[in-house]
Amino acid sequence: MSQSVDLYDSSYAGQSVRLYREVRQETYGVDLGQTSWVTEEEFCSSLELLSLKSSSRVLEVGCGAGGWAVHMARTLGLTIVGIDVNEHGIRSAQELARLSELSALAEFQCVDAGHRLPFEDESFDAVFSNDAMCHIPHRLRTLQEWHRVLRPNGRMLFTDAMVVTGILSNEEIATRSSIGVYFFLPRGENERLIEAAGFQLFSTVDTTQSAAEISQRWFDARAKRSDDLLRLEGEANYGGLQRFLACVHAVAEERRLSRFLYAASKTE
Repeated sequence: MSQSVDLYDSSYAGQSVRLYREVRQETYGVDLGQTSWVTEEEFCSSLELLSLKSSSRVLEVGCGAGGWAVHMARTLGLTIVGIDVNEHGIRSAQELARLSELSALAEFQCVDAGHRLPFEDESFDAVFSNDAMCHIPHRLRTLQEWHRVLRPNGRMLFTDAMVVTGILSNEEIATRSSIGVYFFLPRGENERLIEAAGFQLFSTVDTTQSAAEISQRWFDARAKRSDDLLRLEGEANYGGLQRFLACVHAVAEERRLSRFLYAASKTE
């Protein structure tokens, strides 16, 4: 069975490491400290689905190192709060906001999004999350919290790369889960939970190809720098991450484990 390997701690704590910057640039085309399966094109489309304005107050759940949040504050002039359970990510995000002179617009807090959020009712215009919902237990309760903190007519959006759409082996599930806690679910369950939480779903987009393409580029970018990364990460972790990325590519390319984007509104 696959052993646990580290991705998030090393990625978030090593934001300034040249090797990781090069890998992100080659993988995504832009280095925003990201570790997800979202493309720049998809992210721009997400902003349109959320109907954001410069006056918007936004919550990002699972902000990681804060790259997308700071980018939104810089380009749109909106106010954003990013939360993540990973302390390395939050420290990197706070430092990025400080260096970018955007701390007044981009705030970051270490928060476990699986519990009650430390925000007042109806205090955000939008909530979004890129590839983090799959790590959070009690999904209905989480979505109900999003509903609580959203203002009337506010919008939410999340992506989930753990939608089972084919046959998976126990080894594939173990490898796909080797970098942390994951929750898999069948097609249609996210839609059911979104509506049960009080939202009106207005967009579902199959973004599985993004996961297939990004995982392959990520694998290739790391393989090109294997000697340096082996020295930095050690053989076990380097090899484990490469197996993880290869698995992501295989199950996504074959459409056995799919990724979807969901957008919904609070109509109350």
